[in-house]
Amino acid sequence: MPVKWVLHWQPNAGTTANSQILNEVSQCVESINGVKEGRWKATLTLYKPMIRDQAPSTEFPRDFLGISLPEQPNKYYFVIRGQKIVLEAEQTIQTIMEKLQSYKSRVALNFEGFQYQLGDFQLKVGKVVAMHSESLRGILMEMEYLPISSLDKSRQIMDEFFDIWQEAVSKRSLPGHFVHIEPNFAEYGLPDHYSSQHTTVQYATIMAQVIATAQAVHAARN
Repeated sequence: MPVKWVLHWQPNAGTTANSQILNEVSQCVESINGVKEGRWKATLTLYKPMIRDQAPSTEFPRDFLGISLPEQPNKYYFVIRGQKIVLEAEQTIQTIMEKLQSYKSRVALNFEGFQYQLGDFQLKVGKVVAMHSESLRGILMEMEYLPISSLDKSRQIMDEFFDIWQEAVSKRSLPGHFVHIEPNFAEYGLPDHYSSQHTTVQYATIMAQVIATAQAVHAARN
């Protein structure tokens, strides 16, 4: 599977991500000859336990994330951040979880937008919105280099392309910039060879950033 970086938009202090910035970023991809190919969507859900009196809470993860990815429509991925565990299951696991009622969905986010082809790179740019809401929570971008599946071997070319991208975005004088935070994949037992589980861990990291940014904005307003 090709190596992928998942980036998030970090707004400048006192500003928030909005649809105008998203439009400008999309135009930016087209300005460096990105060809629009269609839509994409990923969904991330934060689950918390339905703790019953007789069940000691120490036996259960405090929370975990469930993620569905467009490139693996029949799979569902879990990240238990506290224990640094990432798991792959069949999509039907969601139905089983609903019937068991051990965990309940607390927050659900959709990541959705457009996909672009740019030579050997594939870019996805999209908004982060809460389920059943159009209120924009953030902006996300996937940067994928199709010929290589080794994280180590792809690092230099990914860094170089990211620099070109940042320069293109900076010309538009937008109030913020894209940030790439690479998780420590080894902590999750993941090898150098890229997989959907690597993407899952990156989305979990982005989720934490989106929540932290929202909390910082809320604190600043108060």
